Amino acid sequence: QVQLAESGGGLVQPGGSLRLSCAASGSIGSIKAMGWYRQAPGKERELVALINYDYYTRYADSVKGRFTISRDSAKKMVYLQMNSLKPEDTAVYYCQISDWGARNYWGQGTQVTVSL
Repeated sequence: QVQLAESGGGLVQPGGSLRLSCAASGSIGSIKAMGWYRQAPGKERELVALINYDYYTRYADSVKGRFTISRDSAKKMVYLQMNSLKPEDTAVYYCQISDWGARNYWGQGTQVTVSL
């Protein structure tokens, strides 16, 4: 059984930083992509950042230049460094992994709140 566990969320003031981590356990096939999504209250879940098997990265326009995604394939971990946080970044952040067998795995989510 595959499990993804996020950590690193919390409360931070505007302009602050947080680093999210996601650890995968269990038997996962060859990983195609790892990513972070977020869902704010009353909104749909959206892609924040994605890193492919070849380390190609993609970011939502709203986080470009502020967030950085990275991965450690050997450890089956993915990270999201978030700098210059804004109140509009407040959301539950989810880790997602997809493999070449078209299977998608999701974590339970970690709350990020940006507020004074």
